[in-house]
Amino acid sequence: MTELHQINKLINEGFSLITADKNKRPLGSWKDAQTTATDVEKFKSQFLSKGSEGVCGLVTGFNDLEVMDVDLKVFSTAQEKKEWFAEYISFLQDNIMDFNDKFVIYKTKNEGYHILYKTKRVEGNLKVAKLKGHSQQVLETRGTGGYVVVYDNSYNKKTYLDIDYISDEDREVLFAVSRSYNVEEERIVSAPKKKTTDYKTQGLGAFEDYNNKTSIRDILGADFDIVQVRKDRIVIRRKGATSWSSGYIFTDNDILQMHSTATVFDTHKAYNASGVYTQLVHNGDFSAASKDLYAQGFGDRQAVEAPKEIVEEVDIDVVNDVEFPIDIFPQELQNYMINCNKTLNHSVDYMSCSLLFLTSIIVGNSLKIQVKRGWDEPASLWMSLVGKAGVGKTPSIKSITFPLNRLNNIEIKKYIEEAQKFEDYSNLNEKEKALASVVEKPRKTQFIVNDITLEALVELHNENPNGVGILKDELAGFFKDMNKYREGGDKEQWLSSWTGESINLNRKTAKSSFVENSFLPIMGGIQPGILDSFYTDENKDNGFLDRMLFSFPDLTIKPLSINEISQEQLDWYESYIVTFYQSVKRNIRYNEGGSVESTIARFTPEAFQEYLRMDKDITAIQEGDDEAENMKSMLPKIKGYIVRFALLINTLASHSDKNVIRGEVGIDSLLKAEKLYKYFVAMNKKLVNASYKRNGSKMVMDKKKSNEENFRAIYKKNPNVTNKEIATLIGVSARTIRTYKNNLK
Repeated sequence: MTELHQINKLINEGFSLITADKNKRPLGSWKDAQTTATDVEKFKSQFLSKGSEGVCGLVTGFNDLEVMDVDLKVFSTAQEKKEWFAEYISFLQDNIMDFNDKFVIYKTKNEGYHILYKTKRVEGNLKVAKLKGHSQQVLETRGTGGYVVVYDNSYNKKTYLDIDYISDEDREVLFAVSRSYNVEEERIVSAPKKKTTDYKTQGLGAFEDYNNKTSIRDILGADFDIVQVRKDRIVIRRKGATSWSSGYIFTDNDILQMHSTATVFDTHKAYNASGVYTQLVHNGDFSAASKDLYAQGFGDRQAVEAPKEIVEEVDIDVVNDVEFPIDIFPQELQNYMINCNKTLNHSVDYMSCSLLFLTSIIVGNSLKIQVKRGWDEPASLWMSLVGKAGVGKTPSIKSITFPLNRLNNIEIKKYIEEAQKFEDYSNLNEKEKALASVVEKPRKTQFIVNDITLEALVELHNENPNGVGILKDELAGFFKDMNKYREGGDKEQWLSSWTGESINLNRKTAKSSFVENSFLPIMGGIQPGILDSFYTDENKDNGFLDRMLFSFPDLTIKPLSINEISQEQLDWYESYIVTFYQSVKRNIRYNEGGSVESTIARFTPEAFQEYLRMDKDITAIQEGDDEAENMKSMLPKIKGYIVRFALLINTLASHSDKNVIRGEVGIDSLLKAEKLYKYFVAMNKKLVNASYKRNGSKMVMDKKKSNEENFRAIYKKNPNVTNKEIATLIGVSARTIRTYKNNLK
């Protein structure tokens, strides 16, 4: 595949190519190779240059390419390599349907293998599995920031041109099977070690005794199924999980290690029996677990009067000091969400955001709020639920939105039936039509979508003038595709829709589309690390991220509760939402052109005075020096969101309390809106801080500045960053970084 006539094919397929020297160092700009499509002639020139060793590489991460790199150098004989890889491939084939058709596999010159595929969830280079007794990884990925050499020895008769996207589920199984080979015995979680003291104890401790008498399989019980039994471990899967496996138990030392994020266990640690018990029963509190086990009769250590024990620090989850103000909702809705939390472990934060989003869809263009003459705010919300995989974003959303989704599905089915009747009628000849009942062309009344182009969305919105909600499980793809059509300026159209302005699409390749009063609320989930890539100068300058409301709670994954939510409560909630939807729909007014005539809600005089107070407080923060600039930029949008929050809170309250007037927003609703805006400001600050901790150096990079200027900015932010880290980030040698440092003196 490294012959010149093949290069055009690879580039046309969307790959970014590099060539390298004998040490596999990329020739040309490595930074450009990771972000820019390959120039054919420039690449050929480098490929044929004197310094090139004829190495052609595929840049991973570009065009969603990810590779599982199988490095068999850890084995000493060819037979060991052959047997291990055969077993590995066999496990993958057993657990991924049509595995050979979905993945492209090439053999490397070092008798290793590359398993190639595309995924929207491509990550950086990850260490996946290290075998017992070996120091090197046998399995690791090549993702963002990596590359793999192109070879000509296809293992499964598929070529690089056959690489295609795999599902998220297949990728999860690939990683689960791969991680099941990993051994990390050095990270065993057991009772915390105590520092040396000047007293003595006698006998056996409770944790030690518990480990001797109890197996991990006994503790996990019926909550986990056995998937496979191997020589050195038992592969297990959590009850109800859709993935191939959740983790494994080493049989020689009874150690548990999980690779699934949908459990209470840290995926980066291994646990002995007492560690498992502490995590499951006492949420990681070893002190409480110790008292509990002693009370159960474990251990015979004699109590001795002694100085207070000093225990080494144990990693625990940071407690979220920002709680969602659930009291903004009617009491019966609070009760429903609390019950979902207790019985199904659904996040109160995610459910509350989903309820606001659902209310936004229902209200649509039918109701706006006027702050002052010339300033009307729609009820539209853009919301992003941030959390790592497995914390229950999607289930939390569904527990709130299912009544509206069912109504939406009814509308879709109704349209399909009516469209078929219309088509049948249209196919009749004139004589047949004269004898048949006239069938009018139906309107597509779907009001929630998951995946749709902007053109199709605008067309759908025209048939649903009250608005269309965009509800996605994962927002990463939506963010990435938003500006797909550069000439059409999709991002600008979306920014306009946030304020309810018109959308006018003029495409060279498609018919023009227009919607007069846009109403397009958005909500979905996203992982924190993936969100980092959207903190760009462009998104900062155009205010896109400032319009997004983020919920980023600290969540601890808990085992499933034995308690059940009652069917009566589920039925009550569905009835509540359906009747709320119907009551709003009945009052929608349309003009002669078919557009919605919005009812204008207003503040009471007392509420307006409170809003002026809030506006003054926020303005003082904008003009002051106590808040970071990246936080100040969202405050103008927050002023508008406060108004929208008050409108939605008031509208929802009017359905529960007939004394609340739907079009009259009082002080109670506004004060609840104040609680809500403070929550989202705190969440945004928390998210920015977390992103900086993960990616702080990159956040101060500026393409317009010189390498040395960027070095100074990074070094100022983090003096502890290594020369190698800065060199890699900027794209220069470590020697150059040392020169820059000397220039600081």
